[in-house]
Amino acid sequence: MAQNEIGLPQGTIKATVLIETILAAFEMDEILYELREHSAGLNAGRWDYIFSCIKKFKNDKNFCLADRAKVTMTAPFMRAYALLLLKTCHYRGAPAMGGMSALIPIKNDPEKNAIAMEGIISDKRRDATDGYDGGWVAHPGLVEPAMKEFVAVLGDKPNQFEKQRPDVQVKGSDLLDFKPETPITEGGLRMNINVGIHYLGAWLAGNGCVPIHNLMEDAATAEISRSQVWQWIRSPKGKLEDGTKVTAELVRKLIPEELAKVKAEVGGETKTYDRAAEIFEQMSTSEDFAEFLTLPLYEEV
Repeated sequence: MAQNEIGLPQGTIKATVLIETILAAFEMDEILYELREHSAGLNAGRWDYIFSCIKKFKNDKNFCLADRAKVTMTAPFMRAYALLLLKTCHYRGAPAMGGMSALIPIKNDPEKNAIAMEGIISDKRRDATDGYDGGWVAHPGLVEPAMKEFVAVLGDKPNQFEKQRPDVQVKGSDLLDFKPETPITEGGLRMNINVGIHYLGAWLAGNGCVPIHNLMEDAATAEISRSQVWQWIRSPKGKLEDGTKVTAELVRKLIPEELAKVKAEVGGETKTYDRAAEIFEQMSTSEDFAEFLTLPLYEEV
C-alpha cells in the first residue's frame, strides 16, 4: 500500500476522522497541529458528524435525536461544532470549509425549486457570514448561487482568516447538547426506512450517490437513516408523537409498504431493492450494530 509523507497508509487520517468525527471535534486543534505540514484545513461535514454522534451514543438511554429533517446546522450541538471548527481553523491559519447541504435543483417544479434554492442560499450565507472560507454543494447547478454568497462577504479575498471569533466560547458540554429530541414522527420513521431501502438498492445497482426525494443522498445520509431507526428502537425516548414506541415489529411492518413506494418510484429493474429491504431490516432491527452500512453490501458484490 502506498505511503503518504507522515508514514501512514494513504487515506488513514481521512478514514479515522470520518469514523470518529464526534471524538475529533474535541481534538480539532491537536489534529491541525499534528498535520500542520499536510492539512488543507477542516470541513464541517454535517452528515458524517450526525452519524458519528448517533453511532457513538447509540447505547446511551438518554440520547435520542428527532427526525433527521429537524437536525439542522442550527441545532445546539451542530452549531457549537461548526463555530468551534471555524475558530480553531482560523487560529491555526487553516481554511474552514462549510458542509454540504443535501438540497439539489428540482426540475419541472418552479415552486419547489425556489424553496430549495432559498435553502441553499440561506445555508451558504450563514457559513460566509460566520467566517467560513468556502463550502460544498451537492450539484453543479448550485455552484453559482453558493459562490455569490461567499463573494458578497469575502469580495476578492482568498479567505477570512482575520475573523478569529474570540466571541465563540464552546465547551465540551455544548458539543454534547444533543437537541432536538422531538418530534419523532411516523413520517420521519417512514422516510428513514424509505431512504435506507432506496439508497441500498441503488448502491447494489452501482450508484453510490443518489437523488432521493429532492435531496442528494450518500453513504453518510443513509447511515443516519439506518442508525436512527436502530437507536429509536432501543431508546426509551424513541416514541412517536402519539406515544407509540418505535419497535422492531413496527419497523418490519412498515418496510414492505416503503419498499412498494420505492419500487413504484424507480420503476424498471427492482431486484436489488428487494435485497436492499432485507439488508435494511436486518441492520436496523438486529441486536448487533454493524459498524458501517456498506459492509454487508460488499458481501453482495
